[in-house]
Amino acid sequence: MFVSKFFINKQNGTKPNGISKWVIGLLLMVALSSSVLLAPTLTATAAKKSTDLTYTQAFQNTTTTLSGTSVEANMYFIKMDYWDVKKATINLNFQISQLANRATSDLTVSLNGTKFYSFRPEKKTGLQTKSITVPLRLLQGENQLKISGQILNQAGQKDYQLAQTPANWLTIYDGATVNFQYQLKAPTTAIKSFYAHFSGTDTIANENSVITVPKQASNAELTAAMYALSGEARTIATETSQIQVTTADNATAKAADYQLVLATYDHLPAQFKAKLTRAQLKNRAVIKTVYTGGKHYLIVTALTGQHLKQASRFIANQELMQETEAATEYVDDQTATVTSELQYDGSYQLTTTADQLTGAKHQSSTYFVNLPVDRTNADGSKIRIHFRYSKNLNFKRALATVYLNGSPLGSKKLSAARADDDSLTVTLPKGQALGHSFTIRVGFDLEMADQRSSDNTQTPWATIETDSKAMIKSKPVTDVLFTNYPNLFLKNDTFNNVVVVRPKTLTSYDYQTLSNIFNLIGNYAQSNTGSVRFYTHQPSQSVLKTSQVIAFGTPTQNEFIKRLNHKLYFKYGKGQQGFVSNEKLSIERTYGENIGTAQLLRSPYNAKTGLLVVTAKQSSDVYRASTQLNYQRNIAQYSGDAIVVDHDNNHYNYRFKKHKSVTADNVTAKTVLSKNSQLVVYLGIALVGLILIGLAAFLILRKHGLTVRRGSHHE
Repeated sequence: MFVSKFFINKQNGTKPNGISKWVIGLLLMVALSSSVLLAPTLTATAAKKSTDLTYTQAFQNTTTTLSGTSVEANMYFIKMDYWDVKKATINLNFQISQLANRATSDLTVSLNGTKFYSFRPEKKTGLQTKSITVPLRLLQGENQLKISGQILNQAGQKDYQLAQTPANWLTIYDGATVNFQYQLKAPTTAIKSFYAHFSGTDTIANENSVITVPKQASNAELTAAMYALSGEARTIATETSQIQVTTADNATAKAADYQLVLATYDHLPAQFKAKLTRAQLKNRAVIKTVYTGGKHYLIVTALTGQHLKQASRFIANQELMQETEAATEYVDDQTATVTSELQYDGSYQLTTTADQLTGAKHQSSTYFVNLPVDRTNADGSKIRIHFRYSKNLNFKRALATVYLNGSPLGSKKLSAARADDDSLTVTLPKGQALGHSFTIRVGFDLEMADQRSSDNTQTPWATIETDSKAMIKSKPVTDVLFTNYPNLFLKNDTFNNVVVVRPKTLTSYDYQTLSNIFNLIGNYAQSNTGSVRFYTHQPSQSVLKTSQVIAFGTPTQNEFIKRLNHKLYFKYGKGQQGFVSNEKLSIERTYGENIGTAQLLRSPYNAKTGLLVVTAKQSSDVYRASTQLNYQRNIAQYSGDAIVVDHDNNHYNYRFKKHKSVTADNVTAKTVLSKNSQLVVYLGIALVGLILIGLAAFLILRKHGLTVRRGSHHE
């Protein structure tokens, strides 16, 4: 379960995207989406090897307009603990109303609750920029930046109460950043120190973190690598960076300063094998830091694939990795490696700390709710808000309102009698699918009873209590379309019995394809308890019937894909030399040999499971197709079940299925009746009518026949 929050005062229009300190801490501690969770975009500058580095972190806000005589917006950023920061600069892009009075309009910037800079907008229209140096003493690991002030359209009056119109507005544009100038603190040999650097936002953005496996990795080694990768992917706070799984001879691996080396002992590079003996690995795996030649390595190895996978689950548990102070950790069958994620139970606590809103007029707090990616809301869901508020309000106009995705659900008038203990419960609209992520906003209209008595911005106030909850009834998402990808491959935020059919011989492109596929799936896998299995041949029918299947590679590399050809939407021609035309796309011969496809099928082995096939004639084009499956921002472009990517980087989206649900082909008498219940009722009434008519006719005929017989007897 993931719920995040931010605060907006005088909101009117687009909401600023923000994440509470709780969520940013979650990004660093236990990593849920949503799917829609809003995270900062990070970029890096300066050479990796330099002692003086610069790093620019973009705030997660989209372009946002705030209206009112006073405005406030919150944004968040993080600072890595291993940075020795020399300077930090905030860069803002904003615009204010052309009618604003520059002599009375002002903005104030505060960091973590401490105000440190105020300024007046310049006397010009259009976009303005402002660079503000941040006092280093105010920086923390997770930081809340607040921009507040007043945008006034007239000169000040003796009375502090000024007119508010729709023309009192401030627009904060996306692209706001914080730039750090810093030096790196060298990692110690402690596993947790290596992990902090390896998982660092700047390290990942610089492609300075990699996971390496043997050149022709075994299925067990690939499974372990995907567990480790997913553990990292769920914590990456950007949609422009990822960690590659590759081989030691790859150029990216050679350049990376931080490498997680994962292999069984027999496949371990000689320089690392010399650091361990077989006796040390009897019935267990080892996780060990080795620093040499200016490079930092974390060795993960075992004699067997089973123990290697157990160690990789330890790696995928962020809490364990952040707690391990030793340079060497042994993992055996008794080692507890399961993550502490709570399973979805339908009840979501909106806030872990009481949220206090202060100031007159409209104040609000917004919460982001993420369901597991494989579920969506069902009818009967409710939201209950428990709150308190000050008693010096004008209760004729004081109001509390709950909004869902910006639309009001219900309101309640505030009263002095309930000021210390009040609540509002609203029901979500029936039949409205919200997907697996949505926003809940709680707004208060607060006006003092005597508006001329004080200009204290801390009154009036309202507090949202920690027992405020969203009770969300949900149902599984069964649509086999890219709009819901990767929901089929996850269940309760972990891998849903995933089977991967891989090429027998892996190329460098194949490793990149795997990295793309599992970076996105791993980003949603909040628990390390799920199952991933690799096969180099077609799995048994029993495995295929009970698994969510991913197949990738060329038909030459992967016999399973060749056998599936007649089931594909985009099929290969004779000799598997290229794709051929179908009802959606005419394909010229050469063009068909140079495109990659990602196809999301209803499994031919079990109508209730899914099958993802990423394939092309050449492995480079398989990789090219996988680039549309690596980030949520990429996959969000597609609403169909087939993607085509060509050498000119053109992307095409197609839908072949008439019925999008995995159960569409599993039509039973029960489902037919349920879908046509009204027709069944009418048919039933008609049948009863026919029976009554028949019965009446029978009785009439019977009576008539009896009368005739009696008459004959009398004669």
